[in-house]
Amino acid sequence: MARKMLKDEEMAVAADDGGSYDYDLFVIGAGSGGVRGSRTSASFGAKVAICELPFHPISSDWQGGHGGTCVIRGCVPKKILVYGASFRGEFEDSKNFGWEINGDINFNWKKLLENKTQEIVRLNGVYQRILGNSGVTMIEGAGSLVDAHTVEVTKPDGSKQRYTAKHILIATGSRAQRVNIPGKELAITSDEALSLEELPKRAVILGGGYIAVEFASIWKGMGAQVDLFYRKELPLRGFDDEMRTVVASNLEGRGIRLHPGTNLSELSKTADGIKVVTDKGEEIIADVVLFATGRTPNSQRLNLEAAGVEVDNVGAIKVDEYSRTSVPNIWAVGDVTNRINLTPVALMEATCFSKTVFGGQPTKPDYRDVPCAVFSIPPLSVVGLSEQQALEEAKSDVLVYTSSFNPMKNSISKRQEKTIMKLVVDSETDRVLGASMCGPDAPEIIQGMAVALKCGATKATFDSTVGIHPSAAEEFVTMRTLTRRVSAASKPKTNL
Repeated sequence: MARKMLKDEEMAVAADDGGSYDYDLFVIGAGSGGVRGSRTSASFGAKVAICELPFHPISSDWQGGHGGTCVIRGCVPKKILVYGASFRGEFEDSKNFGWEINGDINFNWKKLLENKTQEIVRLNGVYQRILGNSGVTMIEGAGSLVDAHTVEVTKPDGSKQRYTAKHILIATGSRAQRVNIPGKELAITSDEALSLEELPKRAVILGGGYIAVEFASIWKGMGAQVDLFYRKELPLRGFDDEMRTVVASNLEGRGIRLHPGTNLSELSKTADGIKVVTDKGEEIIADVVLFATGRTPNSQRLNLEAAGVEVDNVGAIKVDEYSRTSVPNIWAVGDVTNRINLTPVALMEATCFSKTVFGGQPTKPDYRDVPCAVFSIPPLSVVGLSEQQALEEAKSDVLVYTSSFNPMKNSISKRQEKTIMKLVVDSETDRVLGASMCGPDAPEIIQGMAVALKCGATKATFDSTVGIHPSAAEEFVTMRTLTRRVSAASKPKTNL
């Protein structure tokens, strides 16, 4: 039975060695994982404290905010900008539906930026209220380890205070990295891209991951000229190759200039903007250059070695299947562990941690069939295995079902952009191993598919499900014709 929540002025937590601790749990980092771990642990009766840096839209060693990267400088503000950028296409599509738009349609970047900032300030406050209502003590400052049971917090005024805890949870997330080339200081990361004072007219993006693809869609949708450079033949390495091809085609169809197999070698300031030189000798002038080349675990300032917490070669904290580090009472969740770096995964890991440590319910995070989305325009969303992953794991042949169609809306608007859906099925068990979609509302549809895959749905289950008509989603339950059967013996590896 959970014991009564302790207040700051009440008795300290008893220690195993007969001493006492200030808290049952001290959490470093109030992003999605840290907040979830704090409040769920508190709900089990633990006395919890959490430290976080002062709020600012752009992160630094001394700036952060409750809600973390996702809420303040990641998923949420990014999605707001995607909404804003999507209207350009909607205005174009509306004409054949009878809407007569006379005169120019002007876009006010500063207005969107102001409203975006107001929303993340509101959410920062929401997260603080959630913690307060859960009985969690909030401490402002940067936390680092002194030993296995002690955290030192450096306050904004430079003063330091130490706190002891029976358990420590590290949830400090990750940080955007910069490419080490001459002129790298002229480039920005996704942090700054979400808070630019002026909307660029000419943008160069380096990277082929989801952040690069999303910002290419955002800036193009807002009227900028966008050049996207990436090392591989296709963007979105790690996703299904067929769907990557679709995304690349859609980006080009929207007017984004793609430069596959190309890297940047130098940036320099000129009177007309930033001169970008590629490894192929090409030169482009841009107003802004975005490095979207990945993120690194935010572990450098934690003084982990003082407690003996081990990290890997990229700085990610090593954990076991319960999120326990090399030190038995220190735990870590989210991007700082570099497992599956998604906000909902950090939430899952934090919930499992709380159940394991304070709920008496040892629980391992389940990483099977984790859905995700790339909020390009239109978006890509997937769950389960790609065709290539299925072949790597398969003991029997893999059945592939695909559907490519012109959405009903496009038949009137005349937009030349097809929706693509795909199911990957185990030929022996009939189980659906993966589902993917590129097209309008893909994330909303794939979230439902994720439930089906989690339940072990078979292709026969899909086939026996009645569709909703007219909808794009019904295609997932009407794909009867096999596109191809791929032998498990082939097991091709992709390097596109």
